[in-house]
Amino acid sequence: MDTAATASSVQRRLHSVEAAAALIGIGRTATYDAIRLGRLRTVRCGRRRLVPTEWIDEYVELLKREAEASA
Repeated sequence: MDTAATASSVQRRLHSVEAAAALIGIGRTATYDAIRLGRLRTVRCGRRRLVPTEWIDEYVELLKREAEASA
């Protein structure tokens, strides 16, 4: 089995705060604000703060619900 092909087909499940911000489409500061407010959940791995993919999706759904409620 080709390890390069395997590595490229594996999707990352934990993202740095900066990578999560890029996936969501907001800035780093706004992402840390969302974390501080408890709107975007994270896990700790040593000293690193990481955002699981499903919690990014959960945060996007929260934003969508809030947009619909205010419309």
